[in-house]
Amino acid sequence: MTLDPVHIEGIARLAGQLGRGVGDTDHQGLAETVWAEFLDPLYADGDPVLEPLGEQRRRVIGLEDAALAESPFDTQHGLDSGTINPTTFKNGLVLDVAQAAMSAVPSDLDLHRARTVVVSAHTNDTTIDLGGEWVAYDEGYTRQRVVQVPRVDRYAQTVVHALALYLAESHHAQLQADVVEDLLILDGPIYPTGLLKWADRHPELATLLRDHERPRSVIQNYVELVETFVDRDVPLIGFVKNSASNAITRAVRSETNAPWANDAALFAQVLARRDDDGDRRTDALTCTNWFQSRLGTDRPLSTQGGGLGLETELDREAYEVTFFVVYDPRLDVTYRIEAPYAVTRDEEIREALTRHILGEIAAERGPPLAVAKADELARIDREGKETLRQTIERQFDSERQRQYNDQRWGVDLDVGGL
Repeated sequence: MTLDPVHIEGIARLAGQLGRGVGDTDHQGLAETVWAEFLDPLYADGDPVLEPLGEQRRRVIGLEDAALAESPFDTQHGLDSGTINPTTFKNGLVLDVAQAAMSAVPSDLDLHRARTVVVSAHTNDTTIDLGGEWVAYDEGYTRQRVVQVPRVDRYAQTVVHALALYLAESHHAQLQADVVEDLLILDGPIYPTGLLKWADRHPELATLLRDHERPRSVIQNYVELVETFVDRDVPLIGFVKNSASNAITRAVRSETNAPWANDAALFAQVLARRDDDGDRRTDALTCTNWFQSRLGTDRPLSTQGGGLGLETELDREAYEVTFFVVYDPRLDVTYRIEAPYAVTRDEEIREALTRHILGEIAAERGPPLAVAKADELARIDREGKETLRQTIERQFDSERQRQYNDQRWGVDLDVGGL
């Protein structure tokens, strides 16, 4: 049953009451103040947690100029991992299945065929051992493994999802690292934020991260990936399409009014260009300079974090997250591009990465081609998810544990907060 017009009008009036407070134009002024006065550097508890790399500035480039500019990188590779989403079975098992794939620009069909598949499983039955070693099949193009995640009283779905996703991605990146000659772009952040968030979400997850080797070993994979690419002198970056981070706005809020829901909303206000009538201009991309971050999930691997007891080969600062933000007015969206400080401490590399990303966004009207191809390769569509679940049901001789929402909505309910 849909809402009647009278209901819609009533709800609109209620929303209008909310909208009579601070408007977008006021937010624009606040954003300008934050940009001008709080980010060079941004402090939290007396420590600098966000600092510009080089000069703090905003840059603009016409869409056509950006799209036609030659990339500084002759080849690019993208990496992504997709899952079927956590599934609970009547025999008590909770599992997720992830596959990771790497793309190449120009295309490399043998590389595109390669996959890393991880099945992560949780059980409260102490008599069951689900662990296994890596096994190759599909003529050696695919490696797969079953891993048993640490037992938890709550958050079993969160744990199996994060460990499957990030283990598949990081292992595939390590396997294929040697084929990358010029640039690797991860579809997402450079570190597994879904695991790094555990320290702040709930005491049980924080304990799991601190006391169990499995999640720390996955984070270790990403640390070693950074070391591998630094040793090979090949840039490694992450392209974050939908950043929900609010670490900067929370830090700013301790000093002044910060009404934005997240950092992406703040930077959209900072980077949007408007004409004399106040309308958004859509003829150019805008971006910030690069920043060095020790905020939120960036903190654990920074010089101000504890390092999670991981083994490292480089100086601590080399692993710190650096980023810049691009605003595309055509879609009214921002993208956050990350790289370890070991890569971006070189000003020429920062400039080359910036030019490449701006050119790709302008030409593709979205993420770089390497990222889009990796996303397509790694994604498990709805039909594939259903087929996998039915196959697993037959293997287990146990049905999925269904809920009313499965029948009501007929859709997957993804795990949030990762």
